[in-house]
Amino acid sequence: MKGTELPRIFPSAIDRMSATENTEIYYSSFFRHGVDEKRRLQIPAKWRPADPEFFYTLILWPKGSEQDACLLALPPAVWRALVDKLKQMPFADPKAQALRRLIGMKSAQVTLDKAGRVCLPEEMAKTVGIEKEAVLVGMLDRFQIWSPERHVAVKAEDETLAPDVFQLLS
Repeated sequence: MKGTELPRIFPSAIDRMSATENTEIYYSSFFRHGVDEKRRLQIPAKWRPADPEFFYTLILWPKGSEQDACLLALPPAVWRALVDKLKQMPFADPKAQALRRLIGMKSAQVTLDKAGRVCLPEEMAKTVGIEKEAVLVGMLDRFQIWSPERHVAVKAEDETLAPDVFQLLS
């Protein structure tokens, strides 16, 4: 049987990742959902993919002087683009090394359960102040998960910047 390829019964992780990238989801609007005692958070139905193997990568994300302000949720295609960008950076560059370590240490992959929820890793939820509720903010190709208290502050800051930021589209 040398040189004969056996049929694949189970798809590889790369096949599953490619399949999830074929369905484009846009993350728009914002939602406030409860977080249960097991740290499960409901993902809005319109943000959920049809593929049961889909995963999000959560990253502890900074905002201003706050190192870990919120969780940034990346779908597989956006995660892959970030990893590719990191791989292009010189390994001898100390800043690139630090960035790889930080993103590696501050990220985790989560899947949706049958009810459309993700389980937030305990340490991540604690770090960003998420306990009983969370705010999900669409960012078109990704979304953020905030504690309600921290979201109030960032929302006020965004509204102050609104006149200037919309000029970026001109």
